Amino acid sequence: MNADLLDSLLQAWSAGERAGLATVTATWASAPRRPGAAMLVRADGSVVGSVSGGCVEGAAYELCREAAEGGPPGTARFGVSDDDAFEVGLPCGGTLELFVEPAGFPELPALAAHVTAGRPVALLTCIEGPPDLLGTHLVLTADERTGSLGQQRLDDAATADGRRMLEAGKTGQLEYGSDVRVLVTAFVPAARMIVFGATDHAAAVAGIGTFLGYRVTVCDARPVFTTAERFAAADEVVVAWPHRYLTAEVSAGRVDARTVLCVLTHDPKFDVPVLDVALRLPVAYVGAMGSRRTHDDRLRRLADTGVDPGRLASPIGLDLGGSTPQETAVSIAAEIIALARGGTGRRLRDVAGPIHA
Repeated sequence: MNADLLDSLLQAWSAGERAGLATVTATWASAPRRPGAAMLVRADGSVVGSVSGGCVEGAAYELCREAAEGGPPGTARFGVSDDDAFEVGLPCGGTLELFVEPAGFPELPALAAHVTAGRPVALLTCIEGPPDLLGTHLVLTADERTGSLGQQRLDDAATADGRRMLEAGKTGQLEYGSDVRVLVTAFVPAARMIVFGATDHAAAVAGIGTFLGYRVTVCDARPVFTTAERFAAADEVVVAWPHRYLTAEVSAGRVDARTVLCVLTHDPKFDVPVLDVALRLPVAYVGAMGSRRTHDDRLRRLADTGVDPGRLASPIGLDLGGSTPQETAVSIAAEIIALARGGTGRRLRDVAGPIHA
């Protein structure tokens, strides 16, 4: 569920409007959307969001309209095993499960307030269980709890488990006994991409980072090059020595395990100090641009700092054969995605098995 859908959901609930909500709870094989993706159908028939990229939108729409008219919450599964697979299934070969419910619940304003404020928050929904539990909701932050799943023991267990998932930024299911399932939908601020170096390559990487959903910062110590006009795609542009800026961001708690760091200056007086800081952090990715010769020199300099360069992606990116800043940015983005998702970086035509892990 994205912010736009959440806003529409809150508007509908606040107005007492009848609407229906379908949320992806599980997928198998090549289903195109991940758990947490959602579709809202409002009273006027308008649609916000998507659950399948087109494959089962029509069937999900009708289920949402039924829920809006007072139908009970429940699950529906679509896939190639259905008799009408070609018509409403997933001809791409996947299967997905939806939880469909009347849109809106008393905990919704608290959820929306946390999301708007940029605080990590999780929405827990009972998607399988006794009728009195089905469709109940719990909203969790690191230190607050709003709502109930209908049983104190279930609330306590789901709170502990849900907070662990929220801390990791994960959306998925929890199971209790043989008959209760709870969907945890995590809402976390966008992961950060910090690009060091005010270069044309940095501008291209900032653009593709924004496209991928990162909150992008460009940092360089040279004010003449480090301007908002040159890096319009970035969320912020900072004039500072890279290693000092990164150290300050760590101290302020604004760097976490999802953070991506791209060092693109290929100048040792900037690169080595910031890499000395970066390679000691539990971040998702640290990459540095430069030729083979620059890379070898960088490793020698880093050895003098005592840092382990084993995690360093250098030379940065995958071998795509590109040369322009834009092509290089695609190469860097491809490496970041492959490492995050466990991809091989090979052509899909040469890889057997499911397309989506």
